[in-house]
Amino acid sequence: MRLTQDSIPSLRKANKVASPAMPVRRRMNTTDRRRQIVDGAIQFFATHGLDGQLRNLTKELGITHTLLYHYFPTKDALIKQVYEDVFESRWKPEWEALLDDNKLSPEEKLNAFYLDYSATVLTYDLVRILIFSGLSDHSISDRFFEMLRSRLLPRLIRETRKYCQRNTRAKPSHRELEHLMGLHGGVFYIGIRRWIYGQAIYDASSPHAEQEIIRDRISSYLHSAKTLFNK
Repeated sequence: MRLTQDSIPSLRKANKVASPAMPVRRRMNTTDRRRQIVDGAIQFFATHGLDGQLRNLTKELGITHTLLYHYFPTKDALIKQVYEDVFESRWKPEWEALLDDNKLSPEEKLNAFYLDYSATVLTYDLVRILIFSGLSDHSISDRFFEMLRSRLLPRLIRETRKYCQRNTRAKPSHRELEHLMGLHGGVFYIGIRRWIYGQAIYDASSPHAEQEIIRDRISSYLHSAKTLFNK
């Protein structure tokens, strides 16, 4: 085909129509951009640990260091926000109300609490970030365990004593606390096996096996507490 001066504009027009439209980059508003950074940081720290370099986070997010520091001037500020999103926001006041409910037996309370607690807490991001924090500066793990000590453990000790028919308001002994942490750690270990070791803890053909494991551990904990503390 021979090109003429008159045919060039038509060819250009045809090429313009045939070419795919260039994507239009949407400018995020402040709320969306902050949410993007926090969500990206949660996944980044869960994968690489809290010692992961922020330059790698910005690369994964496709943003500049300047933009990141506009929202979070320091790494500590970003980690603090991650803690609030992953840990504090998942804490349910209903758990405390449940454990304080006098209409339920101690065994009913512990089963209801730990079944919901495990479903809420044993996620990829929370388990891995908690473990990584324990291996680095403890900034997240210390805050999380302090929340457990102040809002959860006293209630669980009280219910254990009720089950054992021990009418005492004395400060929990180290032995009582360690016995309780055996139960609590056993439940948390389900998440460790899944998200740290990559190991299944039950037969996939039995979808309710995890709940059965938790109930078994609670039953063993309560019965052994009655043996240990009623001597």
